[in-house]
Formats: sequence, C-alpha cells, structure tokens
Amino acid sequence: MAPFAKADVIWMNGALVPWDAAQTHVSAHGIQYGTGVFEGVRSYDTGNGAAIFRLEAHMRRLAASAAFYELPLGYSTEELCAAAVEVVRANKLTNAYLRPLAFFDSYSFAIWPRDCPVTIAIIAVPGGQYIQGGPDHGARVTVSTIRRIDASTLPPSVKACGHYTNSVRAVQEAIRRGYDDALMLNTKGDVAEGSGANLFIVKNGAVITNDVDASIVAGITRDAVIQIARDLGMPVVVKPLSLMDVETADELFFSGTAVEITPIKEVDGRVVGDGTPGPLTRRLQASFLDIVRGKVPAYDSWLTRVAR
Repeated sequence: MAPFAKADVIWMNGALVPWDAAQTHVSAHGIQYGTGVFEGVRSYDTGNGAAIFRLEAHMRRLAASAAFYELPLGYSTEELCAAAVEVVRANKLTNAYLRPLAFFDSYSFAIWPRDCPVTIAIIAVPGGQYIQGGPDHGARVTVSTIRRIDASTLPPSVKACGHYTNSVRAVQEAIRRGYDDALMLNTKGDVAEGSGANLFIVKNGAVITNDVDASIVAGITRDAVIQIARDLGMPVVVKPLSLMDVETADELFFSGTAVEITPIKEVDGRVVGDGTPGPLTRRLQASFLDIVRGKVPAYDSWLTRVAR
C-alpha cells in the first residue's frame, strides 16, 4: 500500500485536532503492549458527495473488540458514527480510508492496564489501492509458514492491534519471497485468510468461503460479498477450506475494506484459471463498486451519507 497522505485534522477524544497535534506519549500502554483495537472503513464518491460503507457495522465491531479487552470507549456507536462523518467532511474527502482506533494510554508499565486512560481517534486519509494493480489485474500470493492465531490463545475475530503482529510476520515473509500477500493456515492446517483479508473460492459456479471457526476475522466486506452473491443468484457455500480447495479453484479472490474485492491470479507459482480475474469475481466486483458508489438503491442502508 502506498504511503498515506496527511489530512488536515483527526478526530481525537471528542474534538477535531490538527494532524500533527494528534499525538500520544511513547509510554502509552498501547504502544508497550499492543492493547488497542481498531477498524478499517472506506468512504466512496457517489457523485453526490461521500458515503461511508457499512459504518455502523464497523463501529459495532469496534465496540465488541473493545469490550473483549475491557477497554471503555466512552462514546456510543451513534456518537462514533457521527464523528466519522465529521472527520470526512472536515477534511473535504470523498474516496477515503478511515481508521478508528482506541487504546490504553500512558499511566503504568504494568501488564494489567487498570487506571490507564483510553485514547480514541478516527483518522481519515485519501483512499488508495492496498495491493497495487490487484483489483484490476490480480494479486500473487504465497502460503505462509506463519500460522494464524488460534482461539485457544487469542480470539481471531477481535481486531486488536497486538493481534496483527501475526499478520505482519506473514506478509513480511510473503514480500521477501516476491509475492504481494500471504495465505495463512490455521492450526488445523486448513486455509484461514490473507494477512488482512478474507478468502473466497469459486468452484463450479459456487462462491465458497470459510467461517469464524477457521480462525478468521468475520469481515464486514466478507458479509457483504456473501449477500451480494446470493442476491445475484450465485450459490454460496460456507465450509472449511483446504489447500486442495485453493489449488483446484476456478477463481480466487480476497475481500476486505482495504483490498475491496481483489482477484488472486497466482498461488506459489500456480496460476489460477487462465491467470486473469474470473467472470464471477468480475461480476461481484462490478456489483460491489456500484453499491458503494450509491448506484443501487436496494443497498442504500449500507451507506452513511456525508452531507456537503
């Protein structure tokens, strides 16, 4: 992903502050121990201003992640949604990437974050492609030797900052090997997901993905893809995914806020299909982009409009 461009302001602890003033101390518990939670959200240009995709669902998941780590947000879902709209509007953005973030701040080096204050921020920057050329041309991935975190140690469905060191290791390995991203296996040896995206397989006209018991993040874009596929009349199957499923797939693609719907054209040198994005992937991509750009009224409930 290309470096982000600074915006003018960040929403932080209830107020808009200049970008360079949105700082915390190096002694913050979240920096020391990764005790924070976050979300990734996108807004899109609808031709009539910006609209944020599935904002309430993202903020509800942020609250659920925070609750798991006993991290009090201090704001309701409705207040956080309003803050996200405010920061997009204040920065005059349309196509944007938003990063809501909450973490235990500076107080103690104790492992237990008791009495640490909580800082919460919403960053919004101009949006861009996560994998350069991926949505149009397809990504090259490798199966990582790094296994996905397991529910017996940390809950994979919680979007906690510290959990993502697992993904960092996987994508570092993938990039060193010359690939765009990693496919991670779970502790059972089944395929879990990418370093930051859910995985879908297309086989014999069916759209197939795995579920939370595969050690995945229950992606909000994943949920949208499942609904869109069903609405388009595509059979959808949710089941464990093996490496054999990946190797024999007609099409493969990632889904997620950052990657949107990105085809996978190669896995460890093995070309998927004919090496170009497949027809069902393309159809889902086109429908998804029409929806997020406000062109499909039936899905308007997924969009939070940002009034100019």
